[in-house]
Amino acid sequence: MNQDYIKPDNWSIIEEGFDTNRVKSSESLFSIGNGAMGQRANFEEQYTGPSFRGSYIAGVYYPDKTRVGWWKNGYPKYFAKVLNAPNWIGINVIINGETLDLFKVKEMDGFRRELNMKEGWLSRSFTATLQNQTKVKVEVLRFLSLNLDELGAIRYNVTPINGDAEIQFQPYLDTGITNEDTNWDHQFWNTTNVEINSNRAFIEAHTMKTNFHTCTFMETSIFIDAIKQNINPEHFKTNKFTSLNYVLKIKKEQTVGLVKFGGYTVSRNHKETELIDAAKTILSKASNLGFLSLLEDQKKSWADIWNMSDITIEGDVKAQQGIRFNIFQLNQTYLGKDSRLNIGPKGFTGEKYGGSTYWDTEAYCIPFYMATKDQQVARNLLEYRYNQLDKAIENAEKLGFFNGAALYPMVTMNGEECHNEWEITFEEIHRNGAIAFAIYNYHRYTGDYSYIPEKGLEVLIGIARFWQQRATYSEDKNKYVILGVTGPNEYENNVNNNWYTNYLAQWCINYTLENIEKLESDFPLEFSKLKDKVNISTKELNDWKRVADNIYFPYSEKHGVYLQQDGFLDKELITVNDLNRSQRPINQKWSWDRILRSPYIKQADVLQGFYFFEDQFATADLERHFDFYEPFTVHESSLSPCVHSIQAAKLNRMEQAYAFYLRTSRLDLDDYNKEVEEGLHITSMAGTWMSIVEGFGGMRVKDNALHFDPKIPKEWASYSFKINFRNQILKVSVTQQGTKFELEGNDELQIFINDTLQVIKSNKYEHVSR
Repeated sequence: MNQDYIKPDNWSIIEEGFDTNRVKSSESLFSIGNGAMGQRANFEEQYTGPSFRGSYIAGVYYPDKTRVGWWKNGYPKYFAKVLNAPNWIGINVIINGETLDLFKVKEMDGFRRELNMKEGWLSRSFTATLQNQTKVKVEVLRFLSLNLDELGAIRYNVTPINGDAEIQFQPYLDTGITNEDTNWDHQFWNTTNVEINSNRAFIEAHTMKTNFHTCTFMETSIFIDAIKQNINPEHFKTNKFTSLNYVLKIKKEQTVGLVKFGGYTVSRNHKETELIDAAKTILSKASNLGFLSLLEDQKKSWADIWNMSDITIEGDVKAQQGIRFNIFQLNQTYLGKDSRLNIGPKGFTGEKYGGSTYWDTEAYCIPFYMATKDQQVARNLLEYRYNQLDKAIENAEKLGFFNGAALYPMVTMNGEECHNEWEITFEEIHRNGAIAFAIYNYHRYTGDYSYIPEKGLEVLIGIARFWQQRATYSEDKNKYVILGVTGPNEYENNVNNNWYTNYLAQWCINYTLENIEKLESDFPLEFSKLKDKVNISTKELNDWKRVADNIYFPYSEKHGVYLQQDGFLDKELITVNDLNRSQRPINQKWSWDRILRSPYIKQADVLQGFYFFEDQFATADLERHFDFYEPFTVHESSLSPCVHSIQAAKLNRMEQAYAFYLRTSRLDLDDYNKEVEEGLHITSMAGTWMSIVEGFGGMRVKDNALHFDPKIPKEWASYSFKINFRNQILKVSVTQQGTKFELEGNDELQIFINDTLQVIKSNKYEHVSR
């Protein structure tokens, strides 16, 4: 049974009623972020019930020493941990001598929490009767500024209901925090300075080992019935904590409010000796603007984001809420402003998966950012990998590769591999292919070839060298094989000849050779410099080609499909439909030994290859492989439903496509995998966007032109989306009656609709009937 307490709403995530058993889940679902920092939706006031407290600063991490039973050569020395940052949101609220704590109150009514995605704020309200019989109404609103991305703002209002009350606000900063996720319970933070002055406070602390210096700061002010009060707080501090203390006598029905500005300045962006000065500058800007002006700026900033990235759905509120939640969280996680950053699978919503970057970015996220923002944002994501090429070469060297072969990490913060599990670290090498595919995908979509001669080809050469060295010549097969791998289906480890991995290896080598040839003829100066830098020889290129031309692909004549790996047909092929529901999810019910021997597939594997390289296979091939593999797929990866939705739509199986869409769009809202309390699945959210644009909308780029094959689920009256294609903004609107296209600007655009050429004029609707 999936959770169903989130109220359906087009623009908001809403929870009504308070249940201590879902606090952790809600802390994830109502998380907020602004690309530079983020936090789970923890309560500002004290809460002594089960909670997962977490605030996070982009790019700040700790190299937690790897914890394994026994060491293996080449094993990463650490597992990067996204760090729980110092707490700036905290506000102790004491009413007539009793601390407000929703885990301990006598009664509570009208609890409501809302994450307003249209305007970018989080609110909470309730009426509580404390053990001392005092009844109060509480209203809280919080946001993280998009414009001043080192700043967050809180407005915390308390109204006594059944009599006058003494109310104390104790806003505080705290660096004595711990991580939910840690291998050895090391101390991650070292606090060096605590300052407090009037209504401002600052704590300087740095991370151990990585030495990221931070200043956590706050400024507070008091309002009674919305009128600002001139009150000086009492000060309190220890070596890791500082608070301001306001004691206020409030009459019945009067509202006392605390406005708290807070956030972080970080040595990634400022000199470590100037962090407090930078914090003061931010606070002065915030104070001059005031809470309401900052909130208006927030609404305008989100309006600009939604103007380009919104997908509208009419007739299906849950589907509409799902896609907007996904788009909202993607933008909260990464806005493309800082090329040093990337997109972590949990974003700012939890600590699982530690490192900030997986192959998810290249495979799933880049299409979303290419189409909904300026192409420079996607180029920044490519450059992130180029800047870490030397580390990728080091990673390969640790495993015995040479001559500039590059193996990009499965998990990384700075380019070093920092994944804990050998079957992933050493064997899930297909991630290398996703890096290369992203370069191809960027050029295909944007038409910008300049990245390849400037930076991209050097990455491709390192990857091609890896694949050539990783392949083994089999005398028995008279083919090159790739042994001991884990494909995208992580429910099979240490298998031979994973078809997806072998196909990627062949494609990567051929794509690199193609671009070397193009550079040599069209960019001779750049090619000459690159050839000298990486020392390419004709012999080496011939070695690559020999591997690519003779790579082995396991195939079943009986079933007419490529085999996921050599031994797939040796398994007991019982489909998921014939698996007792009580055994699901198998990753929580079965031993790992049983999972590895089963035919069950965690996510698209062979079908991932058919998604990437659709143009190289006939639709009948896709159908045959989809019919063979999908019945064995348990979809226990967040990355699974979106790919299957896109392919089901291509096969015109709209009921199946719609079911997969709902699963990917509401994966976290409905907690399909029973793990949302650990954080959200940020990178798979980009796959949700693809399931509409590429799945239902049928958008593809073929032969340098946009193609659409629009379809619509029967449950929807209409849907629409915008894309930025080569600096032209195209809006696509699909109804049950037909499809309309609107082009912004003064130029025209040639597109193909159901393989028929159409010319879309500027600022006009072109109607295409079904």
